[in-house]
Amino acid sequence: MRDHPAVILLIEDDETHAMLIIRAFEDVKINHKIHWMCSADDALDYLLQKGKFANPRDCPRPDLILLDLRLSVVDGHEVLRAIKGSQKLKALPVVILTTSRNNADIAKAYSNYANSYLVKPMGSEMFREMMNDLGNYWLKWNIK
Repeated sequence: MRDHPAVILLIEDDETHAMLIIRAFEDVKINHKIHWMCSADDALDYLLQKGKFANPRDCPRPDLILLDLRLSVVDGHEVLRAIKGSQKLKALPVVILTTSRNNADIAKAYSNYANSYLVKPMGSEMFREMMNDLGNYWLKWNIK
């Protein structure tokens, strides 16, 4: 068991989707803390502990990154490429959590070393179930 909360970095520019994810994780019986970034620039600064995110106590290294592909300014694929291209960050698990079922997006995500690719289900019960399974797998059962 963890002696500290699991840290999740949520990179999602849609506030409604972010709130759904955060609320769904409230049902997951794992001690966790979600840090939500709505821009790629803030997310990368957080991960690299730069600028306003320089204090590691306030901005700890995440145990899991949830990344949407459909970000408004910088594409999620670019964020994934930056994370997996960094010696400091590449070992962090990145789960793509998106609405895109596009085969090209899926192939591109895996070619950029995404650890998993999940499509957000439409039903709220299915969404909660997915978040519970996701949390348990990556934060409870997965050994790193």
